[in-house]
This record gives sequence, C-alpha cells and structure tokens, in this order.
Amino acid sequence: MSHETLVRSVVFAVTLGALFVGHSLGDHIAQTDHQAAGKSGSGAAAWRALGGHLLTYHLTLAAVLLLTAAALRLPLSPLGVCAGFAFSVVTHGLLDRRWPVRAILRATRSPEFAETTTPVNGMYVADQALHHLALLGTALMIAAVS
Repeated sequence: MSHETLVRSVVFAVTLGALFVGHSLGDHIAQTDHQAAGKSGSGAAAWRALGGHLLTYHLTLAAVLLLTAAALRLPLSPLGVCAGFAFSVVTHGLLDRRWPVRAILRATRSPEFAETTTPVNGMYVADQALHHLALLGTALMIAAVS
C-alpha cells in the first residue's frame, strides 16, 4: 500500500467517525423542535425550517470534523471538505423532505415500514440509515481530494 493510499484511508476513517458524531449532534441536539416539525411541510415556512436545520446541522458537522482534524493534524483539503459538504447539504436536505424516504421504502417493497411506530419508528430508522449512507459518500469525497 502506498503512503498516499494509507493517508487517504486514515483521512476517510477519521472523517467518517467525526461525521457520525457530528450527525448525531446536529440531527438530535442542534435541531430545534420547530425545524424538526416544519422542515418537510409546504410553503415558505417549511423551507425556512429546513434551511435553518441545514445551517445548524452543517455548522455542527464542521465543528466536530475540524476539531477532530486539528487534534490529529489530519491533512484535509479545503476543496475536498467543500465538495463533501456540498454533497451533504443536498442529500440531507432532500432526505429531510421525507417523501424521498417514503419513495425508497416503496421501491424496496417496504412501504408499511414507513408507518411502523412500534417497536421502532420505521420512518426515523430508514431516514437515519439513508443519512448514514450519505455520510459515507461525504467521507469518501473528502478523503478522495485530501
């Protein structure tokens, strides 16, 4: 394995870990009740709620990633971080409209899972799984350009 491949692998692994922590904080702590309730609705208020959530979520994600990178002297490329975060803004915003999650569950022949509330909330579990997939893509983009 070349030195460059090793560095990219470390950047990827550390970035993914930091993004997962940032995601949990941004989606569950930084998001307000108003944003959570309103972001998938219709009209200007819904788009403001979604925009506010995307802003606080990505500021949280950036803080966790940059603090982690600074503590470990991780060589992040500004271009890679910008590309990864642009991807994250688009995917997170799309998934938080909720209809794409329902569409994916219909496509995978699991539409009833979206309506399940016990023992788990199906929409929430599917939403989080898809966010994790998007974070994988974000980390890959960041590492590929580092």
